[in-house]
Amino acid sequence: MPQTTEGNCIALTHLVEGNPVATIVIDAQHKVTHWNRACAVLTGVAAGEMIGRSEQWRAFYDFARPILADLVVDDVVDAEVEHFYDGKSGRSALIPDAFEAEDFFPAFGQGGRWLFFTAAAIRNANGEIIGAIETLQDVTERRVAEAALREKEAYLAQIVDGSSVATLVIDSQHRVTHWNRACEVLTGTLAKEVIGTGKQWKSFYPSPRPIMADLIIDHANENAVDRLYHGRFRPSPLIPGGYEAEDFFPHFGERGRWLFFTAAPLRNGTGQVIGAIETLQDVTERRRAEEALRESEERYRSLSQTDSLTGLFNSRHLHEQLPGELERTARYGRPLSLLVLDCDNFKSVNDCYGHLGGDKVLQNLATAIRQCLRRSDLAFRYGGEEFVVLLPETDILAATAIAERLRELFAGIETHVPSGYAVRCTVSIGVAECMAGDDEASLVRRADEACYVAKERGKNCVVTANLPS
Repeated sequence: MPQTTEGNCIALTHLVEGNPVATIVIDAQHKVTHWNRACAVLTGVAAGEMIGRSEQWRAFYDFARPILADLVVDDVVDAEVEHFYDGKSGRSALIPDAFEAEDFFPAFGQGGRWLFFTAAAIRNANGEIIGAIETLQDVTERRVAEAALREKEAYLAQIVDGSSVATLVIDSQHRVTHWNRACEVLTGTLAKEVIGTGKQWKSFYPSPRPIMADLIIDHANENAVDRLYHGRFRPSPLIPGGYEAEDFFPHFGERGRWLFFTAAPLRNGTGQVIGAIETLQDVTERRRAEEALRESEERYRSLSQTDSLTGLFNSRHLHEQLPGELERTARYGRPLSLLVLDCDNFKSVNDCYGHLGGDKVLQNLATAIRQCLRRSDLAFRYGGEEFVVLLPETDILAATAIAERLRELFAGIETHVPSGYAVRCTVSIGVAECMAGDDEASLVRRADEACYVAKERGKNCVVTANLPS
């Protein structure tokens, strides 16, 4: 059934209020009809002070003058816009009959803020201007997302298409209802190819999987979102029930693109989720600049994180990483296991073949550990001939299998020591899975105690730890 006019008006109100991009809508008499929460947060002026009034200038200037939306409602020529925004405005490259500008507002925050803003006309069925929409983004820190709003269906399309932020909307059946021009430019997918379908994933992924907006429709909790965006998302600080994330999309452009995207629910008058809105921003240049800086810093940081003999991480880095993994395990209920390895009879190796021979043995043990690691695993030289391996997303059975494979691999390695002899060594391994009540110290202790038991059983074996008491 098509939506009623009242239903569409409710949808527009929720779309405006649910939009994390500051948004103003005025009618043909320059009266404010919408002044969303993000705008109230950005300007410090509550909606109640603006709705129904024609004093929108008070939020931005010390004297009465039109804002960009007022100029659009008046259908002014470019020269008049230039008069108010000298050298700082121009026609939108995406939206016909729309303007965009970037200017400094000294009264915002401490020291002022730079804002990027756009204004586009809202027309009736006869093409007459009946209002204007203006969106504002704080670009002092980062351009924020979402300039799409919804009233009735004719207005909603104009409001979404009037946004310079790539925006898509899906309904409660996961069908695409809106895919604006900015989204077409960003993804290379035309709106007519996806409107009315559930194939929004095709623009972002090589095989079917939910995008962030789909997760909103499915009422996904943080645990479910974490499965797809592990460590790359957070709940929206503005919109209840919304999320934002940043991820890499390898098939965008020649070398792939980094996108910052947000998704928020759209609700009807009773609070039921009837759709979701998702916005996307290309943050590739910022990410590449950050990556270049990280690579420079990493060369120095690795000196304090890496064991110089084995190339594995050192114990200091273990104490930095383990608390975060324990917190993630507790929050999302995912398994986490830890191995403690001790090279058998290592003192005898040092006594017989010297410390250089012992170093060769430890280097070969480190090589064996690396060969058994998966991408998500972490290995550390804990001290002397003792090593620790951290296995996220791994239960006790899988961890024991990895430990057995590592033990067998190392037992078959010949180490050629400087004196010319070929030496074979073995390793004893203790395995512990994180359980309720474990902290960093108790988890390591239980694995270490299991390793000690392996030594008592004759060495060259794997022992699993007892549950915490």
